[in-house]
Amino acid sequence: MEVKAGPLLSTINYPADLKRYTEAELEQICHELRQYIIDVVSVNGGHFGASLGVVELTVALHYALNTPYDKLVWDVGHQAYGHKILTGRREVFHTNRIYKGISGFPKISESEYDTFGVGHSSTSISAALGMAVASQLKGEKDRQHVAVIGDGAMTAGMAFEGLNHAGIENSNVLVVLNDNCMSIDPNVGALKEYLTSITTSRSYNRFRDDISTVLSKLSELGPNAHKFVKKIEKSIKGTLLKNSNLFEALNFRYFGPVDGHDVKRLAAIIKDLKEIPGPKLLHCVTVKGKGFALAEKDQTKWHAPGLFDKITGEIKKPVSAKAQPPKYQDVFGHTMVELAEANEKVVGITPAMPSGSSLNIMMKAMPTRAFDVGIAEQHAVTFSAGLAAQGLVPFCNIYSSFMQRAYDQVIHDVAIQKLNVVFCLDRAGLAGADGPTHHGAYDLAFMRCIPNMIVGAPMNEEELRNMMYTAQLPDMGPFSIRYPRGNGVLADWKRPFKALEPGKGRMICAGDEVAILTIGHVGNFAVTACRELNTEGIYPAHYDLRFVKPLDERLLHEVFTTYKKVITVEDGCLQGGMGTAVLEFMADHNYHAEVIRLGIPDRIIEHGEQPELWAECGYDTESIITTVRGMAKIRATKTMAG
Repeated sequence: MEVKAGPLLSTINYPADLKRYTEAELEQICHELRQYIIDVVSVNGGHFGASLGVVELTVALHYALNTPYDKLVWDVGHQAYGHKILTGRREVFHTNRIYKGISGFPKISESEYDTFGVGHSSTSISAALGMAVASQLKGEKDRQHVAVIGDGAMTAGMAFEGLNHAGIENSNVLVVLNDNCMSIDPNVGALKEYLTSITTSRSYNRFRDDISTVLSKLSELGPNAHKFVKKIEKSIKGTLLKNSNLFEALNFRYFGPVDGHDVKRLAAIIKDLKEIPGPKLLHCVTVKGKGFALAEKDQTKWHAPGLFDKITGEIKKPVSAKAQPPKYQDVFGHTMVELAEANEKVVGITPAMPSGSSLNIMMKAMPTRAFDVGIAEQHAVTFSAGLAAQGLVPFCNIYSSFMQRAYDQVIHDVAIQKLNVVFCLDRAGLAGADGPTHHGAYDLAFMRCIPNMIVGAPMNEEELRNMMYTAQLPDMGPFSIRYPRGNGVLADWKRPFKALEPGKGRMICAGDEVAILTIGHVGNFAVTACRELNTEGIYPAHYDLRFVKPLDERLLHEVFTTYKKVITVEDGCLQGGMGTAVLEFMADHNYHAEVIRLGIPDRIIEHGEQPELWAECGYDTESIITTVRGMAKIRATKTMAG
């Protein structure tokens, strides 16, 4: 379906085209840009509410700044669709997040306007500061550096680290705080309360327009203008806001809060802020999903709703002839409630992903025993360690790629102290359209090298439940369980719990000539492959390892004693993963076999639907079949030659 841009937007290919219009025409451009995003995302899918909420801010920034010479850094990037459309990608925007199409996030290799690749939150201030210092060193005094960060991303420690450093560098940095009280789910924590106190202060808001008016008249106030404005600001804020010192204590000039949907005023303010030296923070209040009523009303649901009818708002779900198995995350969520009902020590923790992880199920059922700690993975892990140190059993649910941000805490605060923290790593493996920043490629490798850590991956929903049950039993210690994004394979998954022996695998089927070793959900690919190969008279054996640490050595002795051809299959990186562990075992015990490892190769995998990426990486069902056939063919060739 072809989507056409409005009459003004269709003439704008780059920010230079935008500057040909008057400030009065910016409102119409914003209207057309918002409608274009709605039109395209409704039929192609993608992140929705965040980009709608910053339409005016996006237009104002590109109108007031001289991009790409001026450096504009978007935090996370969920909100950067308007930015992409205005910077040369309108005609290809329909390929957004599609295999071989443009990325759903800013990406350096895609456009010179994408100054920094993002996907994880809270990196924008540090990156923009690095660019600003580089500009200072190169003598580029006129270059602007702007970081656009949401109030959700501001809760992460890295954002504060960046603010703390920027305050002493006196570099030309503008932090634009996009305050909508949301990340994917509603924001939590003291910072949210602090920002709310600013935006709702009646006394302060009576004066904020006066500050903005003075700011907009800066050029008319003569050589002492900056000193004059700063004196007024300090007096008003110090008198009216007893808690106004947070940003200014870090040596930032604070401006706002301002209406983030008043594009003309935003453009004027940003132009004036360019003339003020040093670190500055502009506080913009916006509405996530602005301009689409349903997205404004239910901001979590419309963060990334999939395909929908832009007129009725009906979200389109794929039609299936039979009931689909549940998502792994929902099995986790319901199982948490069951475990917590039976064991009063069980608690749940997530860093700002209650709906994404389905911990919201437990938060609703047991609100005092489930915790959303904000976008703060490092804190989530050490907070969990503190709970475990006092005898509780915390289930810390973090997306696999986000766990990378807390690796030191896993080692230092959990593993060294042998604490029973259970890491449930959602979105393990290739996550799909979100691309390389969200793929969980490395957790099998980086978890299995940590002493005291048990590392498992369930092949289906029942095994996920049983691993979770096992992990909270006495004397278990650190325990990592990984599972993919998407649906499992069992309709009848809610069965009685069974304890599993850590390091104990299982034979799925016996065979001859070739043995397939799998771990996790990809074992189901091998089941299908074996079924098809059997129809050709090829009968590989299939073993589900279940655990990559400890390894089932008895099972591996059986495999290498019986088979001289082995295939390992994993939804993780080949370097250091399950296949590597099997090769290490083979070498340590002086076995000799032909081993082919299937998994994620040593390169960055771009975005696309999961089946497309599994096929590209060569470990989907068809790839397993082809590999087994190749091994059988080698055997047949040797036999004929003999």
